[in-house]
Amino acid sequence: MTAPSLPQDLRRPASDARGLLVAAGVIGAWAVCLGLLLSWEPTLSQWPLVLLGIAVQTWLYTGLFITAHDAMHGTIAPGRPRLNDAIGRLIAALYAAFSFERLRAAHHEHHARPARMGDPDWHDGKGEHPVRWYLVFLRHYLRWWQVALMAGAYHAMHFLLGFEYRSLQLFWILPSVLSTVQLFYFGTWRPHHAPAGGHDNVHHARSSGWPGWLSLLTCFHFGYHHAHHAWPGVPWWRLPRAERVMRAHEGAAAA
Repeated sequence: MTAPSLPQDLRRPASDARGLLVAAGVIGAWAVCLGLLLSWEPTLSQWPLVLLGIAVQTWLYTGLFITAHDAMHGTIAPGRPRLNDAIGRLIAALYAAFSFERLRAAHHEHHARPARMGDPDWHDGKGEHPVRWYLVFLRHYLRWWQVALMAGAYHAMHFLLGFEYRSLQLFWILPSVLSTVQLFYFGTWRPHHAPAGGHDNVHHARSSGWPGWLSLLTCFHFGYHHAHHAWPGVPWWRLPRAERVMRAHEGAAAA
């Protein structure tokens, strides 16, 4: 099935300011929440609050990466590539010492050959089991020097900033790892693993069909994946509108 034409109001973000404000909001929320959590020394009796803090920070880490993803498509500051890429580099480094340029190159390869050989996000051709696929996914993107840099930052944040190792483990390391699972499951495995009848579009992608609030909570609307692949220039915060256009088109085609 081919996608409909992209409506005029979705062809680029409403303004540079709006894309920048959304990005600043996500980065700011992640940084403030991280700072507050790392400054807290929880006791064992506070485990419900600890779990809540881990969940919130995991979700914000996911939003951080999705914002870097938008930078890969030039939608944070459209028409201002230097600013857009500078923000992308900052976010990629904050997330896990990633190279923004390497991530962007791999992501564009994914869009060129989604869910088939040559796609860096795809499995190794030996099965679609999510655990195996996730390990292949990590092996492709993670490098030893990233682990070394993050280990150095871990100790520096303890010795230079005074954060306790337990807080760093609970609220810095664990949420970043859990967010990779969240991103993989909702943004790669669910949209791209082959359904029983096979994929029905050239993007080999399908959308979750979930309501907006659940789509936001699970993966910052990245579950609206068919709409994203059809129109990669639409930023995450406008994907619900793109998904409605896609659903209307699919409903009309099925009628």
